[in-house]
Amino acid sequence: MSYETILYRTEEKIAIITLNRPQKFNCIRPPMPDELEDALKQANADKEVRVIILQGAGKAFCAGFDFSEDLDHFEGWGINVSDDQWDPGVDMMGVTNPFTSPVAKFNGIWKGPKPVIAKVHGWCVGGGSDMALLSDIVIASEDARIGTPYSRVWGCYLTGMWIYRLGLTKVKELALTGDSLSGKKAAEMGLINRAVPVERLNEEVMEWANKMAQCPATQLAAMKLIVNQAFDNMGLQSTQTLGVILDGSMRNTPEGLDFVELAKSEGVGAAVAKRDGPFNDYSMGPAEDQPFGVPEML
Repeated sequence: MSYETILYRTEEKIAIITLNRPQKFNCIRPPMPDELEDALKQANADKEVRVIILQGAGKAFCAGFDFSEDLDHFEGWGINVSDDQWDPGVDMMGVTNPFTSPVAKFNGIWKGPKPVIAKVHGWCVGGGSDMALLSDIVIASEDARIGTPYSRVWGCYLTGMWIYRLGLTKVKELALTGDSLSGKKAAEMGLINRAVPVERLNEEVMEWANKMAQCPATQLAAMKLIVNQAFDNMGLQSTQTLGVILDGSMRNTPEGLDFVELAKSEGVGAAVAKRDGPFNDYSMGPAEDQPFGVPEML
């Protein structure tokens, strides 16, 4: 099956899903959530597949939700973005509806029975970081940049995975500043599993995929389920419900509306500069903090 925004292929016991909007840093825009959901269904239904790899084409894993040009695609997700007619009830229905919500669709990474390895390079921010952290194993290049700039304006933690992967002390630092982490720092903090030089990223990911694929699919599913269930018992699902609802509220604060209006009138770069410039990070940061390594696609 062909897709507009992703690539899908299998290699023996491994399915490889590639986010494929490289010209837009793989930012999330329709039909990507639907196509990702469909590819996850394919992989989880394929009796030959035991492990799934999720990667991004081009210079980034995923730079979050696409708010360039117009925001009509948010309306297609049932998410209200009109400043004059914002209806919190409509927004709540849209973001929690499993049939339309983009977050609910890529939550299949977490809920599917087959383990997913996220191969992270370049920018992995906003909703992109949520996709990566929903994965069972996260392996990044050392120079990747992982963060949630929406912590500063126009958003809230969507899937809660930052909270559940980190302890209270560290997650509060990141939640209240929106600071980004290099892949190396993220591994040191325990947010992700491994960070390696970008030239070794493919090799490391395939080593892990092949190792895991030696186990029976039923055994992998059982072990994934028991670990995930423990986190569900800690309240993960209720956190995810609250997160997407709060995200809708933060998109419609005066500061959130100003952020979008600036992006519409002067371009995304201007909005990002106003948001991140005072912090001197992300695209506004020094050259040595910019991700630069680009691995070959698997």
